[in-house]
Amino acid sequence: MFSPLHFLGGAFLGWSIGGMDFAALFGAAVSAKMVRYWHGVILACLFCLAGCLFQGYQGIETIGSLTSQSLATAFISSIAAAIAITVLNFFKLPIPTSQAVVGSIAGIAVVTGTFSLSAFGRVFLCWLATPILACILAVPLYFILGQIINRFNFNIFQRDIFYRISLIAVGCYASYAMGANTVANVGAVFVSSGALTPFQAAFLGGVFILAGIATFSKRIVDTVGHGIVRLDSFSAFAAVLAEALTVHFFAFIGIPVSLTQALIGAIVGIGLIRGVKSIKARNLRSIILGWLVVPVFAFLLSFGTFCLCKAFYPSLF
Repeated sequence: MFSPLHFLGGAFLGWSIGGMDFAALFGAAVSAKMVRYWHGVILACLFCLAGCLFQGYQGIETIGSLTSQSLATAFISSIAAAIAITVLNFFKLPIPTSQAVVGSIAGIAVVTGTFSLSAFGRVFLCWLATPILACILAVPLYFILGQIINRFNFNIFQRDIFYRISLIAVGCYASYAMGANTVANVGAVFVSSGALTPFQAAFLGGVFILAGIATFSKRIVDTVGHGIVRLDSFSAFAAVLAEALTVHFFAFIGIPVSLTQALIGAIVGIGLIRGVKSIKARNLRSIILGWLVVPVFAFLLSFGTFCLCKAFYPSLF
């Protein structure tokens, strides 16, 4: 039975993920002053929920198969991932939420003796591929979109309207892709434990993510919009489109990946086009350090919490 205690674990994790990942949807557009923050929040919530319900089941199956779960271990892994995400959110760094979730699940798998190198290795390879693929996609998109837009010979007012509409459209698409890809991080462990069906997990996970978008997302927006490469409206359009295509691709193959890694990979690709000097290397190094720290932190939290609970409350297991 899915008790209020377990519900709290999933809710905390979904809230943390929503607060972290909004910046990868409309953060660049908000920073470029093309979309108002609350308009972006509303659109992100609507399209994210649609992605959760229509396509989120694929990633749920993958994450759920990483290791067997009980209600107790599902709760522990959810709380550990949520704490890791929330703590690092306070440093205003765009942390890859998928890494936090898989790191916490790996902690449970190791301590229970159910760790599968092949299953976790497949996910790890997709993590490595995410920023690289987004970086590669961003380069041709930047040139192709630039050529198309230049053919229209927009005046300054028409160009402003075009970019505003384009950033809204691509932000909505990225929100859908985020829901399809990321909801597995919230609900998969509860499906694995038998507490929820895939549809219930997708719906509840979507609701929890929306709560995070609406209440805890503003801290990361400036880091994404200006912290690595200062994005104009066109660059933001190309970067978010490359991110959305990358994340949606992995949603189709059922591997949850990080939106922030995809977006930052795309931003770096654009920065390379505009010249290496345009990339703020110090900020980029800090972000990459966060990518390395978060799965280890979540792993240790999960591993340690399980061991403590096992020692003091063995009846839970």
